[in-house]
Amino acid sequence: MIDAQNKKSRGFSKASAETSASRFRRIWLAIVLVTAGLGVLGTLWVGAAKEMLEGQDSSPATGGPAGSMSKEVSPVFTSARRSFFDALKEYFSLQPTPVQPIAFNHRIHIQNGLQCTGCHSGVTQGPDAGIPSVSFCMACHQAIATEKPEIKKLAAYAAKGEEPPWQPVYWFYPEMHVQFQHAPHIRNEIACEECHGDLSKQTVAVGSKNLTMSFCLSCHKAKAVSVDCVICHY
Repeated sequence: MIDAQNKKSRGFSKASAETSASRFRRIWLAIVLVTAGLGVLGTLWVGAAKEMLEGQDSSPATGGPAGSMSKEVSPVFTSARRSFFDALKEYFSLQPTPVQPIAFNHRIHIQNGLQCTGCHSGVTQGPDAGIPSVSFCMACHQAIATEKPEIKKLAAYAAKGEEPPWQPVYWFYPEMHVQFQHAPHIRNEIACEECHGDLSKQTVAVGSKNLTMSFCLSCHKAKAVSVDCVICHY
């Protein structure tokens, strides 16, 4: 009987030890996964902070006219990226909030009766919305709000004969192979806020809509528009 009790005790101890070992392995695996995740997040944060410290390039971020929806860096497509962080951003379609050279206030301009197409005249003509020249802006601001700090910045660019290096708020990475056309959307009376959000409630424009393929397809289907691949990818 004593032997039976000893065997039972040893069996219980063995089972208890196996349970403890299994629990330890799960805890250890969780620690490893959490550590790896924190490491990836830390690496991304360091990369983002480095880019912010380096500042933005003085030229527009697009390969075409300022305001282009396609962030082209080369006329030849390549899978190579400048850095590991750039590759991650493109893979996950991460678009950081751009830092503009002048804090342009959309809300106050709209409140004063300006229309989107008045400044972004390219929307009725082709793919790019376009951004007005500094001389276009100064036509009003030679006399309006001249004491405001942001208008003084604008006047300084005008005095130097330079265009402010505006940064695009929305764009498509080259690997998406998207050719977005503003003009057909405007001709079909698609309101700007459907894709850009209500700018009458914004000061400096921010990306308030996530322009994914799902977003575009949902709109096309709702309006009974073709969803053929070549409509956007050509």
